[in-house]
Amino acid sequence: MASAKALAASRGIPVVGVGTLDALAAGISEADDTRRQRLAVLDARRGEAFASLHGADGSRVWGPWVGPPEDLTGRLSGLDEAPLAAGSGALRFRDELASCGVEVIDETDGAHRVAGRHVCRLAAAGETVEPLAPIYLRPPDAERWRERDTAKRNQ
Repeated sequence: MASAKALAASRGIPVVGVGTLDALAAGISEADDTRRQRLAVLDARRGEAFASLHGADGSRVWGPWVGPPEDLTGRLSGLDEAPLAAGSGALRFRDELASCGVEVIDETDGAHRVAGRHVCRLAAAGETVEPLAPIYLRPPDAERWRERDTAKRNQ
């Protein structure tokens, strides 16, 4: 991000932040044009998922969010209509998502990958993260390891 900011400043042009989950959700509509909610889900490793829910019009309903798949399904089970899902997390946690009625796009569909055209379209539309800064949804590994090691020493 620092490089993007520096290049933009040197050229006198604006820099726009676009979230990965937002770009992924933008691609879901290409795979299925039925006007329903979209769920972008990325595999966050450690048995967790990054997710955001978007309306049929593309607006973000909630997210970005991180947590285990059972918490995600709990959050989704209260929806009036099950969303259409895509992303590496949707593929990994397909069974969990299906348990609450979520339909995951066929695994061969390109909607599971973030496409540059979606990032560019959102940036051109002014879908920004202000100020341009990373969004950290969980603590860094080093902090988690320090807490774990401190707990072991105190036992």
